[in-house]
Amino acid sequence: MADIKRYVLGPDDKGRSTILATDPTNVQSKEGFFWRSTLWATQETPVDNTIEGDRSLAEGVGARREPAPGGMLVRALELWPDMAPEQHRAQFAALNAEVGQKHLPTEADAQRHPTMHRTDTLDCITVARGEVYLITDTGEVLMGPGDTVVIRGVNHGWSNRSDGPCLLVGSMIDAGATGPGTLN
Repeated sequence: MADIKRYVLGPDDKGRSTILATDPTNVQSKEGFFWRSTLWATQETPVDNTIEGDRSLAEGVGARREPAPGGMLVRALELWPDMAPEQHRAQFAALNAEVGQKHLPTEADAQRHPTMHRTDTLDCITVARGEVYLITDTGEVLMGPGDTVVIRGVNHGWSNRSDGPCLLVGSMIDAGATGPGTLN
């Protein structure tokens, strides 16, 4: 499990900025596969900062991969080293069913890498610790600490070929669907 802190700032009863929360919430994990925490979520953009409470705990936030329609998610995701391909495909297929994956990977996608998937989101993800290969339909790139990827609603996967976990932190914003010829 990733050892992280989440500091949520907001107004105190006198309108001064203060720390309201410090621990990660809404955690899901599968030992040997992944750990994730939803650090914040909204059901709207632009964000309404007047809504009270810990929005990462809103109903259904942890149960889905994508943000609510019109919303956004901020997550920390720790990926353990890849397992045998057949086991990895089975684990990821079970996770896809659990989170209600909207666009299921094709057999060719799963053969490229077991974690290939796409969402109708704009993602901005940074490697905080460790290393991971970002897999695309046409290639791959090794990402290390500080490296950031912007994913515009296209197929991608993650391959941790190291001997330790990799921690990713990023935001997902609801976006329109993409397809061939829709991006430039």
